[in-house]
Amino acid sequence: MTAGNPLASGTGAPTLAPSPAPAPAPGTEAHAQPTPKQPALSLRLAVGLGGMLLASLLAILNEQVTALSLADIQGALSIGHDDGTWLTTLFEAANVATMVFAPWFGITFTLKRFTIGAVIATMLLGFLCPFAPNLLTLYVLRVLQGIAGGCLPPMLIIVALRYLPPKVKLYGLAGYALTATFGPALGTPLAALWTEYAGWQMAFWKIVPLGIVSCVAILRGLPPDPLKLERLGAFNWTGFLTGFPAVAMLVIGLLQGDRLDWLDSGFIRVMFVGGGLLLVTFLVNEWFHALPFFKLQLLSRRNFTHGLTTLAGAVILLVGVATIPGQYLARVHTYRPLQTAPLSLLVAIPLLIVLPLTAAVLNLRRVDHRWVMAIGLCLMVTTCLMGSFITSEWIRNNFYWLQSIQIIAQPMVILAILMGVTTGLPPTDGPFASAMFNSLKTFSAAAATGLIEGLGTDRERLHSNMLVDHLGNHALVTRQSIGAVHSLGELAHRIHVQAVVLTSADLYLVMAGVAVALLFLVPVLPVRIYPPWCTTPPLPTKGR
Repeated sequence: MTAGNPLASGTGAPTLAPSPAPAPAPGTEAHAQPTPKQPALSLRLAVGLGGMLLASLLAILNEQVTALSLADIQGALSIGHDDGTWLTTLFEAANVATMVFAPWFGITFTLKRFTIGAVIATMLLGFLCPFAPNLLTLYVLRVLQGIAGGCLPPMLIIVALRYLPPKVKLYGLAGYALTATFGPALGTPLAALWTEYAGWQMAFWKIVPLGIVSCVAILRGLPPDPLKLERLGAFNWTGFLTGFPAVAMLVIGLLQGDRLDWLDSGFIRVMFVGGGLLLVTFLVNEWFHALPFFKLQLLSRRNFTHGLTTLAGAVILLVGVATIPGQYLARVHTYRPLQTAPLSLLVAIPLLIVLPLTAAVLNLRRVDHRWVMAIGLCLMVTTCLMGSFITSEWIRNNFYWLQSIQIIAQPMVILAILMGVTTGLPPTDGPFASAMFNSLKTFSAAAATGLIEGLGTDRERLHSNMLVDHLGNHALVTRQSIGAVHSLGELAHRIHVQAVVLTSADLYLVMAGVAVALLFLVPVLPVRIYPPWCTTPPLPTKGR
């Protein structure tokens, strides 16, 4: 084994599998590649894959539920608002940065051992969090838990590409799509359940039973792999020492930017400039390193590049359409997670049916994944345009139609992206694709949060100032308004409500713009591909 050849370093397929076909030349994804012969999906292997899925969902739920329960956690532990924001920021920074490197370590220490170890660490650290004697200890526990949780989602794509037979590979990717759709949607109901009925400690402890089940399933189901400790001798230290702090600094800048007033803060400038310079250094190193964490040469594949580009925009859309209703209802009608939970459940539960159905449609030879993606994006545009007509009279019931469209749109977009990224990809490139895909997905979620918070704050200030100026320029209206509401405090509240409504409408329009931009890419960048089970494409026909 030589350090100069990453494929010879054990980065992909099991040793008993035949060598995969070479990757297609750039722009040739339209011709499906022959798939190496694989054993049928046994019940035992299915149990192991189910355990991997549970481990990934565990990581997502751990992230979502603790973030949504933050107010109750701060109240119980007497933590101020500013200090409390760091509980989420430090966790997210460690979580996103770890995903860059987790696939490399998973291959080195074997997927089975590495995943079980990460699950156990996540459970143990989560169990200890409520017993933290001081805030600094809690920060340390959250950082370590972010590192452990960041190791889990990337393993699922690697396992799906390695073990799933071609006929069911898209269904396996539908399972991974649950981590981007079902998992976040389930976060709000679970946060409401624990904080309202079980106690804030359950926001940390909920992962323990799920983690035990996933560990047992992985232990019993996944086949063993040999350790590849010799890879440690060729460890990419330059990439690690530049990439980890680069991603962490950028995430911290995005999540703390709104609170610290963005580039007016010296700290935020250091995070962005320092993180950006380190990221450039990391990417240059990855291009030339013999055993990289990111295989940037994969970007020569048009569908891979399109998939990553669309993924970033799709994650911003998913975060936006999930966040805007919750923020509006909480700030205008003082809803708690318990009251907004039905909106999330309306999306989460049907996804368990719609995702496999969408995979079945994409698994048909005659279906073009580009059309599926385009239809999904059109539905996303429709949702956002409908949401832009929001008024102060809207309550939870008014959002049901908007959320119902997401049930169809989200699987169509996410699964089409996954199909474009992974189809024709040799198993040896699976760890690289997983590292790049998962890192970008979680980083885009942090960017979406920063975008919504920053743009929301800016637009709310603008609308508040315009409303106040409008009232100030009409003295008679002002006197009548004060007389009608009996107090300046109530008038200020009404101005605040209207500013929030106008801000929500603006955010919906921004999300619609993102969806339209992604829609314009569909006829330009990706090329026609066929389901993984198609060993040869059909003959070209007129107009295809």
